[in-house]
Parts: sequence; C-alpha cells; structure tokens
Amino acid sequence: MRRYKFRALITMDFVAQEQPARRYSSGTRRLMVRCSKIDQPWLRKYFPAVIFLDDERPLTPGETRFATIQVTDDDACAFLGPGQQVTLWNGTDAGHGIVSRRVFFTWGAA
Repeated sequence: MRRYKFRALITMDFVAQEQPARRYSSGTRRLMVRCSKIDQPWLRKYFPAVIFLDDERPLTPGETRFATIQVTDDDACAFLGPGQQVTLWNGTDAGHGIVSRRVFFTWGAA
C-alpha cells in the first residue's frame, strides 16, 4: 500500500457543554477522516489518519489550522483531492476541513 499526504485546512468543532473539550496533539492517530468519493459523492469512506499540525501546538475546538493528513490506503486519491471536503471523526463528528492538495506519496506501509 502507498502512504499519501494531503494538505488541508481543518477546524475542530465545539462539543456539547456536558462533554470535556478534547485537544489533539500533532501526529495524532485518534482521528479518522471521512469523505465522499470525488466522482461519486454518494460513496463515503473512513480513512485511519495521522494528522500533523504545522506549528506543533495541540488542535483545540474552535481553532482553524493548516495540517498534513497522512493516510495509507490505495483508494486515497479517489477520495481525497483539492477542494474535497472532509469530516474528522472520533466515534462522532469532531471537526471538518477542506483539502488543498496532495503533497507526497510513498510505496510501502507506514
């Protein structure tokens, strides 16, 4: 499988008052990315992801930040591309964003 990296602008959503605000450090593997297929928007897929933040500060609810999203899946380019909207998921919708570009891929598993 190939490892792909995409640049994206992401925002963590606010949580209900009865739930504690979750912060995610750079390099987190605690979030998945959900998105629709580029040419078939009714098809959706969840990708296990590693999310790296540019400034290494934790991502907290309400903040919008640039990030690199890394996925290891041969279907990645059919779902993730410039302008594609994504949802960050941790068992429930946790945030959202938009992909700006693909920046890298390698052969082999992570």
